[in-house]
Amino acid sequence: MIAVVVFDKTFSYEIHSLVKAFYPMQDVKVYLSSEEIPDNADRLVLPALPNERDPLKRRLYSFLSEHTHKTLPWGTLTGIRPTRIALAGLYAGKTEEEIRAQFRYEYFTSDEKILLSTNIAKREKTILDTMDVRAGYSLYIGIPFCPTTCAYCSFASYPLAKNESKTDAYVTALIRELDYVADAFSHKELHSIYLGGGTPTTLTGTQSERLLNAIEERLDVQHLREFTVECGRPDSMDLEKLTVLKRHGISRICVNPQTFKQDTLNTIGRAHTVEDTVRAYTLALEAGFDHINMDLILGLPGETTEDVKHTMEEVARLNPDDVTVHSLAVKRGSFLHRKLTEGEDFQRADAPDEMMRTATAYANDICCTPYYLYRQKNMTGNMENTGFAKEGKEGIYNILINEEVESIVALGAGAISKRIFYIEETDTNRENAPFSVRIERSENLKELDLYLARVDEMIERKKALFD
Repeated sequence: MIAVVVFDKTFSYEIHSLVKAFYPMQDVKVYLSSEEIPDNADRLVLPALPNERDPLKRRLYSFLSEHTHKTLPWGTLTGIRPTRIALAGLYAGKTEEEIRAQFRYEYFTSDEKILLSTNIAKREKTILDTMDVRAGYSLYIGIPFCPTTCAYCSFASYPLAKNESKTDAYVTALIRELDYVADAFSHKELHSIYLGGGTPTTLTGTQSERLLNAIEERLDVQHLREFTVECGRPDSMDLEKLTVLKRHGISRICVNPQTFKQDTLNTIGRAHTVEDTVRAYTLALEAGFDHINMDLILGLPGETTEDVKHTMEEVARLNPDDVTVHSLAVKRGSFLHRKLTEGEDFQRADAPDEMMRTATAYANDICCTPYYLYRQKNMTGNMENTGFAKEGKEGIYNILINEEVESIVALGAGAISKRIFYIEETDTNRENAPFSVRIERSENLKELDLYLARVDEMIERKKALFD
């Protein structure tokens, strides 16, 4: 363990994130007193740091880089979405060279990641310029049931076998929340709907029909740009369910293999086979879907670059319309994090940067190029999550939620609503958002039974946020 002592907790998050980025295999903890440090901890003596966030991060990065003899591809960018910097620059009228210089000299970002961020920002701006995000909103609906819980998952997720008797009541609760949305947002344009989870296709065809009918009956969808259903687990999909989705005009679905290595699927607790993924994808084509996304995760325990190459070869053979490549993030609350905390030594993936380059090359081969990007704490190799899409097949909701330019109304257990307040002062927050905004959030209860019992309270929380 590495112990860091700070005398002021103001920037403890930034300090922890940077130290952790340089020492990803170490448990890093920040203390306010040296007396709290365990005897077995490694102590890292830091230089005197400025009392402003960005200068502090630059000074700390320079020290750690010199101390470890390595650099980070994203430089000091922890806790900041890189594409928002580039997008903010474009909206502020900066040239691409000015944006590149900002990345290089303020954040020490590598040329490879600067190019990635600016290219994505340009593509996002082209799409955002066609939408009035101030007049609109998007809707997220969470279905927290799964066939099994994946080892890396920290979302609201409950095994279907133990909770199937609650699914009808859950749909009823969602419809109660929809009644609120219909009333409170009748004056707004609904731009995108994302049915996520969990695994939405754990609902029966009848339950899905009931929920989708409620959406159509209550909401004005004439401005809808996209309706995504994250089918996710191939073992939850059949032709009947997919036919219901297609009949209700779902425009984009996700079939998520994560990997095409069967041993890894077994290790991470996904109770389906590689063949199930191919079967589900074929069924989606048979049902008539012409926008299919596939999610992959790089850095899963024990995987090598050769495994990623094999996965991408299988993806290229299926030729989806867009591919989301995630770098594994070991999140608190996940089974994988608990096992690592308990000292279990999972075989870690090798060469995460080479894995990402391999995935990118194969995505480009099927004409999928980057269109959105975000980063999380504790990501393998300090990398990123990147969405690749064919022209015209970008995931609209992904852009809106990651750039935080449009309010998101979120329904279901553990769902988090975000309200975007636009600030007219031209200089406020321009470095961190394409528009000057302030964000407030409202979170639904994550525990399933509590959500079902207190759904009216969840509605009141949203009223307090949006009214």
